[in-house]
Amino acid sequence: MAQAPGQEPIVVGLDPDPGRRAALDWAADEADRRRLPLLVALAQNVPTPGYRPTGGRPSWEEWNDALHATGDRVLKEAVASVESRHPRLRVSGLLAEGHPAWVLREQARNATEVVLGSWRLNALQELFASSAVTLPLIAHAPCPVVVVPESELAPRREPYFVVGVDGSRHSAAAVDFAFDEAAVHGSALRALYVWQPPRLGLVDEDEAVHECRRLLSETVAGRTADHPEVELRQEVVPGHPVQALADASEHALGLIVGTHGHGGFTGMLLGSVSQGVVLHARCPVITVPRA
Repeated sequence: MAQAPGQEPIVVGLDPDPGRRAALDWAADEADRRRLPLLVALAQNVPTPGYRPTGGRPSWEEWNDALHATGDRVLKEAVASVESRHPRLRVSGLLAEGHPAWVLREQARNATEVVLGSWRLNALQELFASSAVTLPLIAHAPCPVVVVPESELAPRREPYFVVGVDGSRHSAAAVDFAFDEAAVHGSALRALYVWQPPRLGLVDEDEAVHECRRLLSETVAGRTADHPEVELRQEVVPGHPVQALADASEHALGLIVGTHGHGGFTGMLLGSVSQGVVLHARCPVITVPRA
């Protein structure tokens, strides 16, 4: 069913593990705050049709029926949990067959944003887990994608968002979204421009910093007039963009970046900085495609 303009739902990918509900909670709070409907989507890969095992194990039909029954139960429990926390929120559930990246990509076509979870693994496991769902979704989704980490002990969050700026059109879209997000949350906004000093020191550092400040000021220009309630702090810091943004994210409500800025390579669908912060940030990461 088509949604009214401006009322496209926030879509959240549901983890079948009941112990992993950070993304669901974040999405429900965001939908309630923005007065948007919430769609809880559970994607299930199904066994190969026609599978006929021997030795008393269940057939494909029995296995598929059991999988659907379990998924339906998990989905209903998740929807009921959200409804109990947010009685006025419009919540619906979707049980879909297919790979989670494909299912969420399809739902992203008519979504305000898509939310999914991430959990702390070792570096190699995290890369492979993200490569399967998160990174392909970010690369192709036409709407912002929010990656919410599952943390056993969440750090204390300060009332501000961080947005990465590099002067590109992608970071301009991220800045627009960041001002809106900060306004919705009643929080401040840190606009961060990270520049990498050359190893050989052949560039005048003062001149380089001045140019970075100019690009940062130009990128945020005009946004404060539209959002006078948002306290803005502009910062230029040296270092590697991924490391600097990850460090800045430690106590933030969220880190917002464009999906492909000046740090990317021609032909890549997802910038290296976007990919890096998704893997290393310590708060929810919101990736914003160019408008």
